[in-house]
This record gives sequence, C-alpha cells and structure tokens, in this order.
Amino acid sequence: MTSLELPSALVSADWVAEHLGDERLVVVDATVIGSQTEAGFRWLSGLDAYLVDGHVPGAVFADLIESFSDPDGRFSFARPDLDRLRDAATELGIDDSRTVVVYDASLGQWATRLWWLLQSAGFPHVAVLDGGLARWVADGRALETGYEAPSPAGPLTLIEQSGWWADGDEVRRIVDGEADASLVCALPRSDFAGETGRFSRRGHIPGSVSVPVSSVVDRETKRFVDDEARDSAVSEVGDGRVVLYCGAGIAATGTGFVLRQAGRSDVAVYDGSLDEWSADPTAPLVTLA
Repeated sequence: MTSLELPSALVSADWVAEHLGDERLVVVDATVIGSQTEAGFRWLSGLDAYLVDGHVPGAVFADLIESFSDPDGRFSFARPDLDRLRDAATELGIDDSRTVVVYDASLGQWATRLWWLLQSAGFPHVAVLDGGLARWVADGRALETGYEAPSPAGPLTLIEQSGWWADGDEVRRIVDGEADASLVCALPRSDFAGETGRFSRRGHIPGSVSVPVSSVVDRETKRFVDDEARDSAVSEVGDGRVVLYCGAGIAATGTGFVLRQAGRSDVAVYDGSLDEWSADPTAPLVTLA
C-alpha cells in the first residue's frame, strides 16, 4: 500500500474531509492543555476534551506529555529517542504506508511539535491541519466523541535527520559568538521582554529576536497567516542557521514550521528551551526593562 499524497505540509479542512475514511490516512489529535492550578502551572492531557467534547471523526489521540516525550528527561516534553518515538507512533497506527495529518485545539503548536518530531526522524508523510479543531468546527463539520481505536500498524522506518535540533551547548556557543546562527524566541513578546513568564528567572537569551508563534497564527481563526504577514513576522530573522526556543520546545516548533515552509532549511529547535536555560544560574538572560 502506497501512502496518500499530501498537497503540502499544511492541509485544509476540506482536504481532510475529502479523504476521511481512506485507510492510508491517520488523523491525530495532539492537544495539550495548560492550566494554572493552586500548585502552580501544569500541562494537562487533552484526552478528556478529545473524549467528551469531541474530535475529528476517526482521529486518534496522541499523548505528547507521556508517550511522545522522554520520561527520563530532566524537563517536560524532552524529545524521545527513535525507539520510543517509533513505539508511540505505531501505537497510533502510523507506519511507512500511512499518511498523517495532525491537529490540536490551540494555536497549532502541539500539532507542529508532533510534525517536528516525525519530520526530524525522517518520516515525510505528515502534515498539519490548518486551523486545527477550531477550523473544523467553524466550517460546521461534525465531531465524534469517545475513543477511536488505532488501526494495526506495520513497520515504521525512522532515521534521525541532522540539523533539526539544538542543545544548550550550541546555544552557549551562539551567545558567546563562537557559532554563527540566529536565536529566535517564540514566546509572547511580554515574556521576551521579561514582563511576564512562568520561570523564576525571566527574559530572553542574549542576542535573540522575538517572533512569537502568535505572530504567525491568526488568534481568531487559528489558521497560519498568509505569505505577506508571515514574511513581515519573520523579517528580523537573519540568514543562515536559525535556532528557536520557547518555554519547553513547543511554541518554537510553530514558528519553526512557518520558517521551514518559507524555504528556510537550516532551522532547529532548542529542545530544552527556557526550561533548561533558566534553571542554570550561569546561563544569561536579559530583559527589556
């Protein structure tokens, strides 16, 4: 069985609706929910919303907090190794013959996180649903509730691709002028300025520019912005290698997704992001105050 051909890495709700029921297509809900609790900020699984509030018909649920993260990682959402990624993907019915479309109920950053994980592991047949669940509902399309059992999966070939990820050592070299790359912060501008933030040490990594994921996704429609707005948002990003970061390496994949769709090939995500950087008292942060 050959995989279903995607028109691009960003597909419309119309395209998904047209191909629902095709055994080659796996639609994945990757929603994670942020919640401010009495114990502090927490990430919660979107599974309950998927089950109760509804999902795209036939969509399976991906647990990005547990299954698609490294349980032994020092920080939340640490990327899994290839074996764990393969196990998590095949449990959703993903194999070499399947085409995957990912969506979420937020700004698309959870969908792009899973897209980034799969693409960086050499799985090419994956796209993001433009506008996510919000677009699906806005178009008046039906939702299903309850659990969707994944289809059995065959072999899944994953091979790590170079250049998609950066670590703290590379970011240090960029800050120290020992490596040539642009640093881009995908958090809200108020976090970049140091006015807000969930970390004890606020601000941004020195030398960074601000391109929040909210500048490349329309907050009302949840769709990625058009080419003109995209080009305006990323106009400050320099040539050459780009290393993006945020709080936990999630929003960074949203801005990174847009850069890659704009033809920038040397784009990486700092997986530890400020979870890791801010926890190191020797790692510099600056504010605009």
